[in-house]
Amino acid sequence: GWLFWRLMACGRRSKDSKRQVILFILCVCVCQSGAETLRYSLAEEMEKDSFVANIAKDLGVSPSQLAARKARVVSEGNEQLFRLNQNTGVLTAKESLDREEICPQSDICTLFFKIFFENPLQLIRGEVEVRDVNDNSPVFPEKEMVLEILETTSPGSRFPLESAQDKDVGSNGLQNYSLGSNSHFSLALGTGKGGAKYAELVLERQLDREEQRQLNLLLTATDGGSPPRSGTAQVRIVVLDANDNIPVFGREVYEVRLAENSPSKQLVVRVAAADPDEGSNGKVRYAFTQSSERSRQLFELNPATGEIRVAGNLDFEEAENHEMVVRATDGGGLSAHCKVQVEVLDVNDNAPEIALTSLTASIPEDAPPRTVVALFSVRDRDSGENGRTTCAIDGDLPFSLTPTFDNYYELRTNAALDRERTAEYNITITAMDWGTTRLSSRESIFVQISDVNDNPPEFTQEIYTMSVTENNSAMLRIGSVNATDADAGKNARVNYALVRQEGKEQPDVSVNSENGDVYILRPLDYEEVRAFEVAVRATDGGSPPLSAQAVLRVVVRDENDNAPVVLHPPPDSSAAAGELVPRWARAGYLVAKVVAVDADAGQNAWLSYELAKATEPGLFRVGLHSGEVRTARAVAERDAPRQRLVVLVRDRGQPPRSATATLGIALVDGFSDAHLRVSEEAPAAEPDGPLTLYLIVCLACVSALFLATAVAAVVRRARRSEAETLPTFPKAATESNAGSLPRSYVYDVCFAAGTVNSEFRFLRPLFPCLPAGLPPGPGEQRSSVCSQDAANLGEEGD
Repeated sequence: GWLFWRLMACGRRSKDSKRQVILFILCVCVCQSGAETLRYSLAEEMEKDSFVANIAKDLGVSPSQLAARKARVVSEGNEQLFRLNQNTGVLTAKESLDREEICPQSDICTLFFKIFFENPLQLIRGEVEVRDVNDNSPVFPEKEMVLEILETTSPGSRFPLESAQDKDVGSNGLQNYSLGSNSHFSLALGTGKGGAKYAELVLERQLDREEQRQLNLLLTATDGGSPPRSGTAQVRIVVLDANDNIPVFGREVYEVRLAENSPSKQLVVRVAAADPDEGSNGKVRYAFTQSSERSRQLFELNPATGEIRVAGNLDFEEAENHEMVVRATDGGGLSAHCKVQVEVLDVNDNAPEIALTSLTASIPEDAPPRTVVALFSVRDRDSGENGRTTCAIDGDLPFSLTPTFDNYYELRTNAALDRERTAEYNITITAMDWGTTRLSSRESIFVQISDVNDNPPEFTQEIYTMSVTENNSAMLRIGSVNATDADAGKNARVNYALVRQEGKEQPDVSVNSENGDVYILRPLDYEEVRAFEVAVRATDGGSPPLSAQAVLRVVVRDENDNAPVVLHPPPDSSAAAGELVPRWARAGYLVAKVVAVDADAGQNAWLSYELAKATEPGLFRVGLHSGEVRTARAVAERDAPRQRLVVLVRDRGQPPRSATATLGIALVDGFSDAHLRVSEEAPAAEPDGPLTLYLIVCLACVSALFLATAVAAVVRRARRSEAETLPTFPKAATESNAGSLPRSYVYDVCFAAGTVNSEFRFLRPLFPCLPAGLPPGPGEQRSSVCSQDAANLGEEGD
C-alpha cells in the first residue's frame, strides 16, 4: 500500500511523460501482487493519545488526500483502540493499553487494524505490537507454604513448591527463584512444558525431628526486568515422624480430551494413589499444586476421591490446553505427584459476527448495476470448519454479495432500480458457518432509493371538456385540469401552462400554474364563438423537466340575450301600405305571414306568434308557430275597411324576449276598382307594350332582392348556431313553414284585351307543401297547404 502511494507521488513530480508511463505500469504490477502490511510497535501503559505512527508519511500521501478520500482506521474486534487524524495523518492510541488485559494468554501481543480509503475503495492492513514493560511483580498464590517431611526422608529427595505467577512476559516475566540460607535444603529450578519455570526443594542433609521440629525458609521469585521485580513466600517445613511408605499414582501423566462448553460437574478424570500403610498413614488426600489460577477456576478436585470435575466454562478460543499437578498426601505426611493434561476440543459454539464497515444509506434509482452499497466483514471465533463462513442475502432482491479479502464482502446492486416500484429496501444478510450444527447470525441493512426525474406527468384525461354560459363574468373559474407525477419531491411538483400556438390569437382562457384551475378571462358571446380548444402542458420540477399535454375544450352555452328580429313585415315599412283582403274572403283565408328570426340557439330561438292587438279582435288569427295571419271568420260588410294588427313574437328563453310586428290590412271589393284608377281616355296598351315589360321587370327585381335578403339571413344564422331539432332552419326560404324565414310571394298581372285598363293583382304568398311531421297551429287544420292554395287560386280564377 505505501509503495503504491510512493510510486504515484514520484509519477506526479516527474515531468517526463515516458517516466510517468513506466511508473504507472510498475504501480499496476505492484498493486496486483498484493499490498504489504504496515507494522508498528508501542509500549504498554503509554498515555492516552500516544503517538503510534505517521500514516501519511509512511504511505507517501498528503494529509489532504487522507481527508479527501475519507481515510479511517478500523480495529479488529468490537473495541476501537486507535484513532487516525485526517488533518495530520498521525495514528494515535485512543486509551492507555494494558498488554496483560488485552493479551492475557499470549507472549506476543499484536493488535490488527485496517485503513480504509474511498473514491476509489482501498484497504491497507496494519498491525501494532504492544511491547511489554515490567509493571508486574511475581506473586505466589499463597504467602506461606507448609511442607510436612518425614525425618527419615533420605537426602536428595525433592519437594515441589508452589510456582509464582508473573503477568509480564519474555524477559520481564518470571526468571529465577532463590532460597534463603539454611543447612538442610537447596533449591532446584526446572522448566515446564509451556516454558514456565518452577522450583523444588532438595533435601541436602537428613532431618532430625528431635533436633528441630520445623524450619522456616524464605522463597524469593525474581523477574528479568530492569529494574527487576520480586515476590516472596514463607516455606514452613514440619518434620514428621517416620512413615516408611509414600502414596504411589497409577500413572505419572493423565491425558484427557474434553469438549469445550462441557456442563458443570462433568467428570474429567479420576486420579488415584495407593499407600500400603495402615491407619492415617495409609489414608490419601488429593490437592492441586503448581497449577495456574485459571485452571483452579475451571476444574475442581475432590480431596477424598481424586475426581476432577468441570467447575467453569471451558472455552477453546480462550485456551486449548490446561495442565495441572495433583499431589497425593497420606496421613503420615508423605506425598506423591502426578500431572493431568486436559486438551480442549473445539465445538461450534460461536455464531459468525457481522461487522459493518461502510454503508451508503441512499443511492439514486439510476445507479448502474454493480454499484457498491456497503462493505462489511464476517468473523467466526471457532476454528477449522466451525470457523469457515458463508454469506447470503435473504429474498429476491436486486443486490448481490461479492467476497473481497480477509472475510470482507461488498454489497452491490445487480439490476436496475426503480424508486416508483420500490422506494426502500430492508436487506437481511445471513452469515452461516460450516459446523456440524450450523450457526448463523443476521444483519439488516436499510437502503433508501433516492428519486430521479424519470417519469413525465400524466393527465387524468386526454381531453377535458368544460362549459361556460355566455356573458360570463371575467376571471370565472370553470373547472380544473389535473396531472400526477409518479416521482417524488420536486420531481413530482407539477406546473401547468397553456401551449402557445404561432399564428393564433391568445385564447380567452388561462390555467393556474400551481393547481390547474381553469379561468375564463373575459365575457364570451355564444353568437361569436360556440366552442374552442387549447392545449395544456403539465411540466414537472425535475432537471431536465419532463412534460405532457392534454386538450382543453371549452363549450359556450347559449343564454337568451337576443330578442327576436322581425324580417317581414319590415320594421320601417308603413302600416298603411299593408295587405289587401277581399271582402268575399272566407274563414282561413291567408292574409300575410310574419317572419322573424332569433340569433340565440335551442329553445331560446324557438319562436311563437300571437295576436297582441287588432281593430277587429275576432276577425283574424295568427298561427302559433308559423306566423301566418289568416281570417278567423268570413269578412262581413260591417267590418271596417282598414284593419290594424299588432303581432307579438316571443321566444322560449328564461326570461323570454319578444318583438312586435304591425300589419295594415285593407278590406276591398276588388283590386282594380279600389287601387288602379286609369283614365278611360288613355290609349289602349298593347299586351307587349313597354309599361307592362317595365312592371314585370321591377316586380321580378323586387322579389329577387327580397328572396336574396331572406336567404342571406338564413345562411348567416345557420353558420352561427348549432343544429337544433325544433325548429329546423331550412337552407332556402321556400323549404319551411316554421315561421322563422320569409316566404315567396306570387304576383299576377292581368291585362284586359281591348281596354285601356290593366289590372295588377296581388294574390297571396305561394306556400310549399308542409312536411307531414309538423304539428298544426291552434285552430289550423292539418291539411296540405299546396292543395288549399290550389283551391283558392282556382276560385279566384273563376
